[in-house]
Amino acid sequence: MKQIFFAIAFCLLFSFAGQGQSCNDLPDKFYSYSQAINAIQDATFKSTDKLPYGKSSWIASATYYTCDGYTGYLVYTTDKGKEYVHEKIPARVWTEFKTASSSGSYYVQNIKGRYRLVPE
Repeated sequence: MKQIFFAIAFCLLFSFAGQGQSCNDLPDKFYSYSQAINAIQDATFKSTDKLPYGKSSWIASATYYTCDGYTGYLVYTTDKGKEYVHEKIPARVWTEFKTASSSGSYYVQNIKGRYRLVPE
C-alpha cells in the first residue's frame, strides 16, 4: 500500500513540475517590463502562437499568449533586439497581424497606439 501511495505522489509531483502559475493569476498591472515578460513567459496559458518567420522586415519574432481565447498578450522583438509587450490584444487582431502580408505594417496601422504597452 505504501508503494502505491509513493508512486502516485511521485507521479503527481513530476506532472506539475515546471509548470508556472496560471495565466488567470497574473497581476492586472505590471510595473516593469522585466516583471511582465518573466510572469508571462512563466505562466501557463490556454494557447500560445508564434508569428511565422519573414512576415516583417523589422519584427524579428512575435508570440501571442491567451488565457481565454479572446484576448491576450502580444510579445514581440524588433530586428534591433528590443522587446515589447502589448496587453488585451483581441484574438482577431492577432490573427490579422499574423496573416497580414506585412505584419510590421499591420502593427503600425492597427496595434501601435491602440493597445496598451506594458508597462505604461
